[in-house]
Amino acid sequence: MPDSKIASIETRGSTAEQCAPDFIYTIYIKATAEQVWNGLIERELTKAYWGHYNESDWAPGSRWHHVRSDGSGKIDIRGRIIEMTPPHKMVWSWGSDENADEPEKLSRVTYELTSLGPDTKLTVTHSDLEPESAMNRGVREGWPAVLSNLKSILETGTVLSEEMWPKS
Repeated sequence: MPDSKIASIETRGSTAEQCAPDFIYTIYIKATAEQVWNGLIERELTKAYWGHYNESDWAPGSRWHHVRSDGSGKIDIRGRIIEMTPPHKMVWSWGSDENADEPEKLSRVTYELTSLGPDTKLTVTHSDLEPESAMNRGVREGWPAVLSNLKSILETGTVLSEEMWPKS
């Protein structure tokens, strides 16, 4: 794959619809940018910390699916790859399976990885969210847990215990 490619994919922000403020979360991980990058896209790793795996060929314009790892094959979230610049930046459109073909229902997730020697600064920006929507609420509650779990598995090889986590 070339170093950088960008696909033109419409999301809520490119329509006349109002958007909620961006959700921005930064976390520092004791792992290389390549390890963090792989943690975001590798099937077995995402299954281990996210309860889903991300499936795609990771080329700009390609579809991606966020598939439950319980064996059901159910796709909860899907979208398209907008930008891939390994291992520094990737951008995906993001929508529930039933709304993923409606630009006004699609949000955008940007992952920015900055190498800090042997460590990585990961900033996730989830933008173009529909105000007051279940997706907006879920994003704001879900990303901190998911990214903490990614950090934990990359640093220790194990995930956080989920027994006491709030159920959404």
